[in-house]
Amino acid sequence: MSFAIDVNVFLYASDRSSPQCARAVEFLESCAAGPEVVCLAWPTVMSYLCLATHPSIFSRPLSPDEAMGNVEALLRLPHVRTLGEEDGFWAVYREVAGSTPTRGNLVPDAHLAALLRQHGVTTLYTDDKDFRKFDFLKVRSPFDSAPGR
Repeated sequence: MSFAIDVNVFLYASDRSSPQCARAVEFLESCAAGPEVVCLAWPTVMSYLCLATHPSIFSRPLSPDEAMGNVEALLRLPHVRTLGEEDGFWAVYREVAGSTPTRGNLVPDAHLAALLRQHGVTTLYTDDKDFRKFDFLKVRSPFDSAPGR
């Protein structure tokens, strides 16, 4: 069994002023404990680095070293896998984007959805309801579920 986590969960966990911070940290700690395979898409990682360090997004942004340290802590876990585009990705993206009008802010969501589809990952933990537009994904909010998923 495997699942992916969207950037908003990581951002909530890094933003101590967020009302979802404690729950996001608790959820990520349960994921870090294993044993299920946690899939991190490279676009998610890069979005985290961009947003968590941005002073217009966070009132107290992380330093680049802090944000990279958070990523590295996850990448060191034996049950964490990274996902990137492989041969044939464009065809998968076209299929995913073709089922929903994809423009503007939905483009990066379709990108992540296509990556998950290409790698056979069907469950995504996120607080972003737009992912429900991709019918092959089982979208779950870590803020609605009990610890341990």
